[in-house]
Amino acid sequence: MKNYYLAVDIGASSGRHMLGSVEDGKIRLEEIHRFENGMVKKDGHLCWDTEHLFAEIMAGIKKCREIGKIPVSVGIDTWAVDYVLLDKDDQVLGNTYGYRDSRTKGMDEEVYKIIPLEKLYERTGIQKQIFNTIYQLMAVKQQEPELMEQAEDFIMLPDYFHFLLTGNKVNDYTNATSGQLVSPETKDWDYDLIESLGYKKSMFKPLSMPGTTVGTFSKEIEEEVGFSCEVVLPATHDTASAVMAVPTLRHECLYISSGTWSLMGIESEKAICTKESMEKNFTNEGGYEYRFRFLKNIMGLWMIQSVRHELDDAYSFAQLCDMAVEEQDFPSRVDVNADCFLAPENMTEAIRSYCRNTDQKVPETTGQIATVIYQSLAESYAETVAEIEQITGQEFGAIHIVGGGSNADYLNRLTARKSGKTVYAGPGEATAIGNLAAQMIKSGEFAGLMEVRKCIYDSFGIETYL
Repeated sequence: MKNYYLAVDIGASSGRHMLGSVEDGKIRLEEIHRFENGMVKKDGHLCWDTEHLFAEIMAGIKKCREIGKIPVSVGIDTWAVDYVLLDKDDQVLGNTYGYRDSRTKGMDEEVYKIIPLEKLYERTGIQKQIFNTIYQLMAVKQQEPELMEQAEDFIMLPDYFHFLLTGNKVNDYTNATSGQLVSPETKDWDYDLIESLGYKKSMFKPLSMPGTTVGTFSKEIEEEVGFSCEVVLPATHDTASAVMAVPTLRHECLYISSGTWSLMGIESEKAICTKESMEKNFTNEGGYEYRFRFLKNIMGLWMIQSVRHELDDAYSFAQLCDMAVEEQDFPSRVDVNADCFLAPENMTEAIRSYCRNTDQKVPETTGQIATVIYQSLAESYAETVAEIEQITGQEFGAIHIVGGGSNADYLNRLTARKSGKTVYAGPGEATAIGNLAAQMIKSGEFAGLMEVRKCIYDSFGIETYL
């Protein structure tokens, strides 16, 4: 009998449960559960509803029993930087804030009073983003110091859900690195940095690599879902999982993990912590087997997703692409990484205001808004390619686009044209596939990363854009 593996892949706007198996030398996927996600307003802050998310995690696991496909293991991945603090009774302290919440405003300056930005980058290799965990924890220290005092455990969000399933606390390396508190040299928490910032050092427990066994379902969970299975750490940072699923056999390749965010970069054996890489805002996040994901965070499809919601989801993304094509000669462009696009009240108006304030033609129609977004994104990708080649001294012939955004045909064509690179697009479910890959390697289905990547290439249709 073939083995089933369950990937619980939770993004900022939705989550899904994907069952994976290996059949005739190919990876087969079956989506068994999907649910909505999003930040909710609580006490004037943007927060995650962790009770809702865990209820959905459980609902999807129960589906395995209903359809008679019991997984041998399960792993959960989410976005990065967000966390919970647990007290001595393992209860969550305070709100579970979302990374778009504004409470971190000014917290960067508080951090730099203790360690300058340049020294912080040299020490961690992580790009400055105001929502990084380091700034979130400074907000706790400044605004809710009693929570820092009461905290016994700091645990990233996917690891918290693993804890709810097993009763065991295991911290994944790949997600922890995103917070700007891990040393690329020791590949562990930078405890001296943590202590100097005034964060409670004892709450940061050791880090583990993807493929680590967290445990099995607790008795309560087993009774509720009707079976037990192993819980295995995937690369719990969704981008780290997506990069595992990049279907290439080359060690040096450009990739874009394209979704709400576009994460564009390369895999590197060593962190690149130079002044130039800091000035260009590149980051060195942890990857599978201690590879570094040298990449840049680009705003990604968040902008078009927001515009679509403002139109009451009346159009599919394919329709929005078609509208953009009709208006492809519209001349205006925006800086997709500008702060004004991070969490505006209205994305459409934010784009119009940006164009107005920069003396450009103001987009009026939906097609014009869409083409401004897609053209601006593709130009940002092209600029990032040039920066990576300049910093590394390497030239790359192709870009591998994985994740949901790999289905955006118009954006893929624009990216190939503006970057001058061949674009390989797919698989679309890269994050879930990468999650499954870590579990499958752990169980012996594949000998290692290169073998599973070859199988991913053979298993899923890859589109080519010259």
